[in-house]
Amino acid sequence: MSENQVVVKNTQENLTPKQIVERLDQYIIGQHEAKKAVAVALRNRFRRLRLSEEMRDEVAPKNILMIGPTGVGKTEIARRLAKLCNAPFLKVEATKYTEVGYVGRDVESMIRDLMAVGFNDVKAEMEEQLREKSVSIVEEKLLDLLLPGTNEKSKKTKNEDTNPLGFISPTNLDSTVDLGAMVEKPQETEQSSTENSTREKFRQMLREGKLEDREVDMVVNRHQQMPSMEIIAGGSIDDLQNSMQGIMNMINGGGRSKKRSVTIREARKILTEETLDGMVDHDKVADLAKERVEQSGIIFIDEIDKIAVHGESHGQDVSREGVQRDILPIVEGSNVNTKYGVIDTTHILFIAAGAFSVSSPSDLIPELQGRFPLRVELDSLHKDEFKRILTEPKNSLIKQYTALLETEGVKLDITEDAIDRMSFIAEDVNSRSENIGARRLHTIMEKVLDEIAFDADEHSGETITIDANYIDQKLDGIAKNEDLTRYIL
Repeated sequence: MSENQVVVKNTQENLTPKQIVERLDQYIIGQHEAKKAVAVALRNRFRRLRLSEEMRDEVAPKNILMIGPTGVGKTEIARRLAKLCNAPFLKVEATKYTEVGYVGRDVESMIRDLMAVGFNDVKAEMEEQLREKSVSIVEEKLLDLLLPGTNEKSKKTKNEDTNPLGFISPTNLDSTVDLGAMVEKPQETEQSSTENSTREKFRQMLREGKLEDREVDMVVNRHQQMPSMEIIAGGSIDDLQNSMQGIMNMINGGGRSKKRSVTIREARKILTEETLDGMVDHDKVADLAKERVEQSGIIFIDEIDKIAVHGESHGQDVSREGVQRDILPIVEGSNVNTKYGVIDTTHILFIAAGAFSVSSPSDLIPELQGRFPLRVELDSLHKDEFKRILTEPKNSLIKQYTALLETEGVKLDITEDAIDRMSFIAEDVNSRSENIGARRLHTIMEKVLDEIAFDADEHSGETITIDANYIDQKLDGIAKNEDLTRYIL
């Protein structure tokens, strides 16, 4: 293995199902049954890796079908689960895909997108491990920009590059060469010493951050990869158009490099990216990403109820059924070509979700139903859950809005009765109009704090109290008027 080749392991933690649920509880309120289901599914993946190779290939992931209205935590559960096990995660919407033969995205593109996510994740991890090693290299490049020609390495003569041991062959020695000129003269030594001294002074200033705003001219390279034949031949119309545009840019030069005037701060970022990209072994990244995607990848298919066919199939319903039939082999396990290699989808975990308010899971084609053996129904949210969502999670809405306004010196004091009032209004509005779950709280918080957020600069250093009376002043009239509620909340 080369010096710069870094092995990245999947850092999936050895978490028990109970511990997984506890981690999910930090971010998602309620939905205990759904959390248990995904926790067991995740744990079984870890158990599978401990089996013999022969048995391991026989154990397929137990795909999950989540049933529940929007805004109750379906997507968040899947996203947090992927973070827990450091797995490549992709959310797609079933309605974005069309049956093979129609214009639009084909279902295999979800695997290509997941592989791209996995590649970028592994590459970022490798770069992070190499970041410390890149610091000295970037520093030398910055000094070259500040003091062109002072780097001793750039002073090597052509003869030294081709003859590193410094031997002189008498047969190749030109009679006109002045041997005295090959001996370094005193003034040249003094000049070199001065340059080295200047370079070291600049190095110290660079490390102390004194040159961050100084501008330098540098050539910025724009990396353009030749589109893979797999994208051109098997992708959608969008993929084909993007690929053809990329080819035209490369033919026309496409501005692959451009001279820019940038600050040292900007130059450091650009040079760090370029240096890390050069240090990473891209073939190794692709191999590790492929293994990670195949063994621990998670695809969340949202709005799967929208392609369910209720009753007899006709017109557009036939196309929806066709999308289901196209998804089926991907979920069952098949090989998909990507620009990073062929991906086997057999052990990718698929989590499908839908409200199923019009259709039901039984309206999916039987073969697809059978590929989602675990069914969990998520509960609608009520006042108590809304109250907990506002206050308990690590990233709760109240914590977010409080932190945002504190950046301008404004302190929010949101009282208990204000939280109760907002929770009640959220439940009430959801029951009388479209039920959008916890997303209703975002709308309510924005409406409550819109004036404070707008005038925040005028209230720096103040503490603003938000109580139930303030909530009623802002929302009571809107909440009671059904027409206003529909448009504003």
